[in-house]
Amino acid sequence: MPAATADPHEATRARIKSTLHVPNPLPPLEIEQYGQFEPAPGVVAERVSYATDYGLRVPAIVYRPRQAPAGKMPAIVVVNGHGGDKYSWYAFYAGILYAQAGAAVLTYDPIGEGERNLQRKDGTRQHDRNVDPPDMARRMSGLMLTDLMQATSYLAQRSDVDPKRLAAVGYSMGSFVLGIGCAIETRLNSCVLAGGGNLDGPGGYWDSSNKPMCQAIPYKSLMFLGDRGAVLYDLHAARGSTLVINGTADDVVSMPETGAAFFDNLRRRTILLHGGDKNVFDVMWEPGGGHRPYFLTRPAALWLGERLHFAHPMDQLSETHISEWAAKNNVFVDKLYATELREGGTKAMGTGIPAVPHDEMNALPREKWEQDKEKYIYETWLKEAKR
Repeated sequence: MPAATADPHEATRARIKSTLHVPNPLPPLEIEQYGQFEPAPGVVAERVSYATDYGLRVPAIVYRPRQAPAGKMPAIVVVNGHGGDKYSWYAFYAGILYAQAGAAVLTYDPIGEGERNLQRKDGTRQHDRNVDPPDMARRMSGLMLTDLMQATSYLAQRSDVDPKRLAAVGYSMGSFVLGIGCAIETRLNSCVLAGGGNLDGPGGYWDSSNKPMCQAIPYKSLMFLGDRGAVLYDLHAARGSTLVINGTADDVVSMPETGAAFFDNLRRRTILLHGGDKNVFDVMWEPGGGHRPYFLTRPAALWLGERLHFAHPMDQLSETHISEWAAKNNVFVDKLYATELREGGTKAMGTGIPAVPHDEMNALPREKWEQDKEKYIYETWLKEAKR
């Protein structure tokens, strides 16, 4: 009997993970559960935590339908943008929206935010603090990638989840995390990169990012790949489907300068490398749209539905104008992004999604967090990574 042919992409994935200090094997999950609540009719939110690298833990909220679909359900990981966490409006909105469609949705705090912040603050961007030497930035990126992979492991082990229908959606910085993460995490069926995905060449947007710790240094560290964008998207295609969705007027990630021609060229190079167009990333545009979490919009939701096969199809849903919804429900939106051009102008799928009170989305009881906070906070990562 002939020996199984090794995946030719595995050596590349292994080098990416080694460069960014992603542990192999991944740490045991060591899941802890802290109860649940109902943020919306028909939706249950579970409070959990699980282990990641450096002896740390990740606090998470897992949204799911109260009435389980027949058979196992698909699941989605939400990866936040800068300053975002599981308390961000688009995180809990996505959790409720896709749980109503019949999926489990995991939202979590990135390092330095929410319950992973010593003061339990949101929007701190603590991980952006420059720390020398440059290898600390590679370790920061590796932690973010490990957080994503551990979220995938958590969902894959759930008895109510179909491990062949796992997806990840990311916005802004989250799109960058998924640009690399969906190249190395082969268990993901589908990935949606919103507000980004323009994986360019030397001296481009990501190399020149003013966020060196989580973007510029890690991306430059992958120069050994050669044509980084094409190689990463070739790895995406070897794994499954990817959607890159942006607004034509997104000035945060230079979409007016990047334009459709950039993605057309990147797709051609990826197809050449991949040996065909099967699973090579799709591109969608919102005309006149700015920096927004487009995984909430109709085109992305329907694209996901074709791949995850939700129990409750979303094609007949109406839409919600987020700036009006936020004002009516007193929902916090970062003032830098609350404009119509940016997040405020999002036309999100679904209507009647409630505002979830901030502290309802705490994963850990306060006394448990005080007892174990060293396992969650940025300061512990800094100490362990330097060591």
